[in-house]
Amino acid sequence: MLDSTNCTEHEAELFCKNCHGRKYGPKGYGFGGGAGTLSMDSGAHLQNGNYDGAIRNGACLEPRVIARAPEGQGCPRCGGYVYMAEQMLARGRTFHKECFKCGVCNKRLDSVNCCEGPDKDIYCKVCYGKKFGPKGYGYGQGGGALQSDTYENNDLAPRNYEVDTAKIKAPPGQGCPRCGGVVFAAELVLSKGREWHRKCFKCHDCTKTLDSIIACDGPDKDVYCKTCYGKKWGPHGYGFACGSGFLQTDGLTEEQISASKPFYNPDTTSIKAPAGQGCPRCGGAVFEAEKQLAKGSVWHKLCFSCAECKRPLDSTLACDGPDREIHCRSCYAKLFGPKGFGYGHSPTLVSTTGESTIAYPDGRPFGGPKAPKGSGCLRCGFAVYEAEKMISKNRVWHKRCFSCHDCRKSLDSTNLCDAPTGEIYCRGCYGRNFGPKGVGFGLGAGTLTMA
Repeated sequence: MLDSTNCTEHEAELFCKNCHGRKYGPKGYGFGGGAGTLSMDSGAHLQNGNYDGAIRNGACLEPRVIARAPEGQGCPRCGGYVYMAEQMLARGRTFHKECFKCGVCNKRLDSVNCCEGPDKDIYCKVCYGKKFGPKGYGYGQGGGALQSDTYENNDLAPRNYEVDTAKIKAPPGQGCPRCGGVVFAAELVLSKGREWHRKCFKCHDCTKTLDSIIACDGPDKDVYCKTCYGKKWGPHGYGFACGSGFLQTDGLTEEQISASKPFYNPDTTSIKAPAGQGCPRCGGAVFEAEKQLAKGSVWHKLCFSCAECKRPLDSTLACDGPDREIHCRSCYAKLFGPKGFGYGHSPTLVSTTGESTIAYPDGRPFGGPKAPKGSGCLRCGFAVYEAEKMISKNRVWHKRCFSCHDCRKSLDSTNLCDAPTGEIYCRGCYGRNFGPKGVGFGLGAGTLTMA
């Protein structure tokens, strides 16, 4: 029984799919009942005894008789009628599905890989490129390959012409700076307000093609790549070459290098400023490009260095001294910082004159009225204000007086011990004076204190 899912029609006869494949389908390796199998079935049980068909690879293939169509209406490849069931379209023409092949290699085509040639035939992409595409270095099958196929292109392949951009001259000062020709919008490249041909927009020295990222405008109104610009107009000498620490000479003498650089006068005193308005160190006028600020005064960047060791300074290292000069931190501490034991560069000791810069080492007031008895600082007797108040057992102390009575160690609320005498001690001194004594009550575990 047949239905619409397994019925196949051929020349007004109905077949199931299996019988239709055996009688009219392709034969040979790969066309069997399963994928990759070999079918040797020639369909002899479906043929009559006097069958005179063509034999290919040991299997019969019934020849097809195609009705010829009028000129220009049928398949361009075989000339037969093309019905809707086997129609393939290409450039407004209809092909048989079996005739829809490459005109050179006979590869089956579809709408994705079909290319229509100027000779009104169809090709695969590879054969179309070989026959009608550009040829030469870089146009082969792979990138960088050389296509040397000898195909007759006649006049169908596109030709590459050398365009002379200087053929149409522009008025002076209006065309391309390199060739002087008129620059049209399709080939326009801008650089510093000037119009260039895309072909002419190359480095003046190495002829490297440029774009808006790597183009550098030189002072001679020409364009350079970054490397050639640096060699010709950039700074020269140790450290200014292509790599860090490399010495770039390029065969140039010092006279040539100096002559190519713009003039620069390092003398900051060449332009004097009015008294009190210029740089405190040299007295020259200070302009915005070299201005450095320090305590209301302006300095040259060249002059903004330590007055003692000449070290260059910045806003984080500069210290303003009482002599209206600037110093680095080390020199400022040596000149104006406190001196004596403990005030050197840690862990060293600095004592340049031997005198202590601390006028009152004990930190006690030296004048003024005493506070009423019982209300002032117990240590010095002077009044205690809120900004320096320290409290201990309902007594107030100065912050500078809030130290151990014996060892003068500064105290706080975590290591303070109030003695019965009204004084304050650190824990060690309190234990020596008022703590238990004997074996096991020393400063360390298991020690004996006889204090």
